[in-house]
Amino acid sequence: MVAEPCEGFELLDSGDGEKLERYGDYVLRRPDPQALWQKNLPEKEWSKASASFRRDGAKGDWIIKPELPERWAVKVAGLYFWIHPSTFKHTGLFPEQSPNWDWTRAIIKKAKKPVSVLNLFGYTGGASLAAAEAGAEVCHVDGSKVAIRWGRENAEKSGLADKPIRWILDDARKFIQREIKRGRKYDGIILDPPAFGHGPNKELWKIEDDLLPLLKMCHEVMTPDPLFFLINGYASGYSAIAYENNLRALFKEGNFERGELTIRESKSGRLLPCGIFARWSK
Repeated sequence: MVAEPCEGFELLDSGDGEKLERYGDYVLRRPDPQALWQKNLPEKEWSKASASFRRDGAKGDWIIKPELPERWAVKVAGLYFWIHPSTFKHTGLFPEQSPNWDWTRAIIKKAKKPVSVLNLFGYTGGASLAAAEAGAEVCHVDGSKVAIRWGRENAEKSGLADKPIRWILDDARKFIQREIKRGRKYDGIILDPPAFGHGPNKELWKIEDDLLPLLKMCHEVMTPDPLFFLINGYASGYSAIAYENNLRALFKEGNFERGELTIRESKSGRLLPCGIFARWSK
């Protein structure tokens, strides 16, 4: 699955464990262990970046030039995102997810009925905004106050502040358990679990221990006639086939897809692998 260059984002080059990206009017330079090949552009082009992320052992920070604002907004897949380079080298946007957003939009619009969507580990809200824009009622859950606030600001910037999005600060497993007790049901679920992490109250998440029980609980909160289920993976070491196998255990029939999330370099056409996905639709 390929994310193409667009107005708000462009992968200019990659290689030697780094990537060079344009976010709107500004170019950033970041590490990427997947870029296990040679760069195409000379170092003088890379050195023009407005900010570069460097690592010193386990720590990392940005070297920022004066022209770079604290944050700025870019437009990707019809949505606006505030870009803010963080201490974890993230920027607040995962553009490789834009094909998934389009897929979700298409399913919601085709349903021609009220649709409820649950987005777990929702981060800064790209999938939530795409679903809400398409007409769904969305429940966005994340364990980070910063991510929740960021998502709300992205919604406001995208003109979606009045859409029915519930922004929930909670541990994904605890939230699902309460939804089961409340009898709440969802037509679509989007799941983006990290390999390792913590909830808002330091709840430990380890994907090798917690993913399968969470998938089972997610299936319990789906409507009798659900529309879709999407799961993404980053840095977990698992294959997309493993994720698809889990979806096939939950849904006996329908459309199953799986593969790699990639971004196309604008000049060379080379693909940068970014993660994996598996998805099911009715």
